[in-house]
Amino acid sequence: MSLDRLAPAVFVLLWSTGWVVAKYAALHSEPFTFLSIRYALSAIAFLTLCLVMRAQWPKCRATWLRAIYSGVFLHGFYLAGLWWAIANGVPAGISGIIAALQPLLTAMAAPFLVGERLQKSQQIGLGLGFIGIAIAISPKLLDPATADLSQAALPLAINLIAMGSVTYGTLYQKKHLQSGDLRTIATLQYAGALILTLPLSLTFEYQHFDGSAQAYGALTWSVFGLSMGGVGLLLYLIRRGQVSRAASLIYLMPPAVALEAFIAFGEPLTLPLILGTIVVMTGVYLTNRRATERQRPAEA
Repeated sequence: MSLDRLAPAVFVLLWSTGWVVAKYAALHSEPFTFLSIRYALSAIAFLTLCLVMRAQWPKCRATWLRAIYSGVFLHGFYLAGLWWAIANGVPAGISGIIAALQPLLTAMAAPFLVGERLQKSQQIGLGLGFIGIAIAISPKLLDPATADLSQAALPLAINLIAMGSVTYGTLYQKKHLQSGDLRTIATLQYAGALILTLPLSLTFEYQHFDGSAQAYGALTWSVFGLSMGGVGLLLYLIRRGQVSRAASLIYLMPPAVALEAFIAFGEPLTLPLILGTIVVMTGVYLTNRRATERQRPAEA
């Protein structure tokens, strides 16, 4: 099985664990502090990989700056805003809906920023994906804990900005970083993310990291499983396929996380979640099918 066919499934599996890891990490560290450590170690890990494998570094200063700049949005603003918002009162269900907006934002912006044109079936698929997410998390929206959002206006705004940030970063990556070694680009992107999160940690937090086994376990997986494995595959998918197709895979995250939570914590799989998962998978299939069909003649 080729990497092109295997990568989406592996990406979903790896990336979905980030939500579970975040649940553990929040108990042992402040968000900006944890992310700063993660980004620093991720940059070092990718740098080591680049040196060992003699990866080619960008030859012009503009590409270096573009890679660093994209990392500020693709990793820095995105996760910093998302983690801070949840830590400051945004309910998980509401944050999940905001996260589900990313593929739609990407698909709507792609024609203007990178010249991608979506087929009708892809447009329908993106819409079904959003509907499926809404069905899957509807029980959380009806929870009384989500009724009063008056105290979460700023965190909600930050959550929305974070989603806009990763959408912009994805499109910028597609438009300006289509060539070059992904390993060196990833190294520079994590450096860019660190440039943003470290000052936030030093300014607004006490750099709390309790050093427990759980904290180090979450950090280890965040660096090697998510930052190197998950993000490496995301960058690969963005380069190999339509940016809107790569973004549509985000729709599979909440259902995948729910299944992992069922296995790990015994959380129930509700009927809305099961129905929503079916709708989501249908939407992702429609979004990806058209581009796959166009590739088949070249593969034969």
